[in-house]
Amino acid sequence: MATLVLFHAHPDDEAIGTGGTMAKAAAGGHRVVLVTATRGEQGEYPEGFLAEGQALGDVRADELAAAASILGAARTELLGYRDSGMIGTPDNDAPESFWQADIDDAAAKLAGLLREEAADVLVVYDDNGVYGHPDHIQVHRVGVRAAELAGVERVFESTVNRTAWRRRMTELAVAEGAEAQATPTIDFPIGVEEAELSHAIDVSEFIDVKRKAMRAHASQITDESWFMKMREEDFAAGFGTEWFRLRGAPGGTRHADLFADS
Repeated sequence: MATLVLFHAHPDDEAIGTGGTMAKAAAGGHRVVLVTATRGEQGEYPEGFLAEGQALGDVRADELAAAASILGAARTELLGYRDSGMIGTPDNDAPESFWQADIDDAAAKLAGLLREEAADVLVVYDDNGVYGHPDHIQVHRVGVRAAELAGVERVFESTVNRTAWRRRMTELAVAEGAEAQATPTIDFPIGVEEAELSHAIDVSEFIDVKRKAMRAHASQITDESWFMKMREEDFAAGFGTEWFRLRGAPGGTRHADLFADS
């Protein structure tokens, strides 16, 4: 069995982007290790959600632990940086933010964990951080460098299949008419085109586990969120496959296993 380390930016990213892959790997007997760069201190949350004196970062760290347990993670670590907020906000400039972290220093921290775990596979994001968030871009930069330092050869970029996303949004618009206006529109680059992807992981068997893990992030994903209000069949169609690009491998090959090209 292999050790899979996933490096994410904020609590809830792991469940949304790779929750099915984590659960599938754990169920297959692999060791799953989750490393998260920040506590997500800059996230938005419902009015009245926090009790007096509660810090959002502490709440989100607890939510992360709960979600990781649901997904079968054997170990969960926080790298210790502060959430940088969305691009162009003052939080980007905070010296303790992940966006301001020295790449080599942060990579050395992660590389230490990779060596300690004897990681076989590392998951980061694509070079645009899936959708351009500073912390996601930094995950890519730091993760790639950490893999070099630790000698991890199999590095996957978790991303969105832009081609399939665009197709799915069109299908929803046609099927639901006016109701489709509530579906998020994308006015910034998201993911990569399907032809660039190397791995499509079918996680349909674990879709309920994935949704349960997402729900554990209650400060960010409420019952009124788009994710939770989706019909089960739409959620399965949209999130039942998780997409990756193996660094150094050609796209379009459609492997179904992160641990072996078969």
